[in-house]
Amino acid sequence: MYASGKYTSRGPALIPRMKTKHRIYYITLFSVVLLGLIATGMFQFWPHSIESAADWTLDKRSVHDAPLIRLPVSSPIPERGDLSCRMHTCFDVYRCGYNPKNRIKVYIYPLQKFVDELGVPISSTGLSREYNDLLSAISDSDFYTDDVTRACLFVPSVDVLNQNSLRIRETAQALAMLPRWDKGMNHLLFNMLPGGPPDYNTALDVPRDRALLAGGGFSTWTYRQGYDVSIPVYSPLSADVELPERQPGPRRYFILSSQTAIHREYRAELERLKEENGEALLLLDKCSNLSQAAASARKRCYKGQVYDYPQILQESSFCVVLRGARLGQAALSDVLQAGCVPVILADSYILPFSEVLDWKRASVVIPEEKLSEMYTILKSIPHRQVEEMQRQARWFWEAYFSSMKAIGLTTLQIINDRIYPYAARTYEQWNNPPVVKWSSVNSPLFLPLIPPRAPGFTAVVLTYDRVESLFRVITEISKVPSLAKLLVVWNNQNKSPPEESLWPKIGVPLKVVRTKENKLSNRFFPYDEIETEAVLAIDDDIIMLTSDELQFGYEVWREFPDRLVGYPGRLHLWDHEMGKWKYESEWTNEVSMVLTGAAFYHKYFNYLYTYKMPGDIKNWVDAHMNCEDIAMNFLVANITGKAPIKVTPRKKFKCPECTAIDGLSLDQTHMVERSECINKFASVFGTMPLKVVEHRADPVLYKDDFPEKLKSFPNIGSL
Repeated sequence: MYASGKYTSRGPALIPRMKTKHRIYYITLFSVVLLGLIATGMFQFWPHSIESAADWTLDKRSVHDAPLIRLPVSSPIPERGDLSCRMHTCFDVYRCGYNPKNRIKVYIYPLQKFVDELGVPISSTGLSREYNDLLSAISDSDFYTDDVTRACLFVPSVDVLNQNSLRIRETAQALAMLPRWDKGMNHLLFNMLPGGPPDYNTALDVPRDRALLAGGGFSTWTYRQGYDVSIPVYSPLSADVELPERQPGPRRYFILSSQTAIHREYRAELERLKEENGEALLLLDKCSNLSQAAASARKRCYKGQVYDYPQILQESSFCVVLRGARLGQAALSDVLQAGCVPVILADSYILPFSEVLDWKRASVVIPEEKLSEMYTILKSIPHRQVEEMQRQARWFWEAYFSSMKAIGLTTLQIINDRIYPYAARTYEQWNNPPVVKWSSVNSPLFLPLIPPRAPGFTAVVLTYDRVESLFRVITEISKVPSLAKLLVVWNNQNKSPPEESLWPKIGVPLKVVRTKENKLSNRFFPYDEIETEAVLAIDDDIIMLTSDELQFGYEVWREFPDRLVGYPGRLHLWDHEMGKWKYESEWTNEVSMVLTGAAFYHKYFNYLYTYKMPGDIKNWVDAHMNCEDIAMNFLVANITGKAPIKVTPRKKFKCPECTAIDGLSLDQTHMVERSECINKFASVFGTMPLKVVEHRADPVLYKDDFPEKLKSFPNIGSL
């Protein structure tokens, strides 16, 4: 460090020797400045509160490691709870704001251990496993945010699932101490076991101001419609016992009652029903001869005979779910898991997630006073309906009851749908098992929030073995400017499609799909290859349509994406002499159908045709090899309440070049069967949805005496 006395080959150093006292002064000054900069940076960027410094993370879920918060006796207590609260009065939607994903953001408070002034915890159990699972599920979901300033909803880490383990006053004080409490605004509490002896209130007794309550025991007296969320009482057996799914159908017992500790009057009435109906009803109770409590919880007995629980539930068609000391019963979850139709006798009980779930499809609700009539009521339900209810009950459990994760995320989704109603899940999405991914298609009945993903249309050509005609159709369609893809549905299982080298060379992707069965409905299957919103269904012998006619039809469809837009028009008439509907194909100015041998429509209707067609219409079409086009017209008209649109003046489709003399339309019985189809479909729909119009869409100037180059669509066929 003696640089001033250091010599080099160039001579003495140029820096003069610094005196020791000056060196110490500058070093001290530099150190002070450096420390000041470090301190400034820390205060500038270090979190300003524990709220943002200790977010909910995986390594902070142990209550033993959580910071200790002592509650003074004088800590404020929230108000009891406002029964008049609704989303527009007690919830601040402006905290949620707009985001492209239409999803609320949920903030979980840091885990803290609250004790009173004497050091006694506010809860005898601390953080239960169930509540830990619930918070973990939220923190792993797309709803979660660790930025408190972006949060729309706040979830405390105070476990109030089971009121039996809580100190009511101290728990309320702990809630009021939360930094963002603000009289409970936008806070969500989860509770499954409300009330306590002797009253067993149906809602949490902890004072909670305006907080939303996801409760497992609501009655019509305590439930705030459209504000609170009714949730199921989680059954630990759901996680510990795995019941394989059982196929719907008749089972060994017709009715099963397996609950213990039910009221003696209900028990007496069930025993009377047992005497009247014998083996059809199995009445189980707690086993008195089993010593181990854990073992007895999974056993039920009848006259000394021991049954495994909940496995025995799968042996019955209907399972009784009675009110106990509390309205909400964990037995409901066990019954649903077994695929047994719950028979719910609990007056005024708000069923779990009833805001979105249609419980008529999965359960039977009977007033308590009609318990004596239960057997007669259940016997009146058709077998087919019972099977559907069994299937629906099992799916409800899988989707919404099976875990704390399912319960928590369902609750958040319901609240999310209230805040973003335009992006809410539909009735079908909530209640129908997901046999198909509906997220891949938008309904044309509403204006889309964003433009379609892929422009243009996909042509779907149904063919069997008319290869020459098929190739001509492909060649003509390929000339249409808006064609995005061409899909050939090869409906012949006994013959392979031509080799790839033989197919016409076109400028868009061409895909061949081979079907497993020769069905006309195959033309309306929602193939994954269809990426555009618009679909052109066309037969393999429609070679007379020009590219201008097809392009114009697509342009019309873009203006009316909820309609069938096609070329061959047809009409239905009422035959007064026969007293039934008649199919008419003669030339007329009136139209009520357009044939899907050449028609544009939205791909959404492929999903409806394949998965939502009423009754046995789809089977009828496949069995008769006819009328799939009429079925599609019925479906679209019934959904939209609108008539189809016929385009271009061409009224009939003549194909003198076609040599297929065995076509369906040439069959003498074809017209008669078409009329039968209309009457059959009208009977299934319960109405006649088809609308008659005198309307046709033609391109501008197509008839005017203008030079051809001034017309957008000069090559339009005539009458």
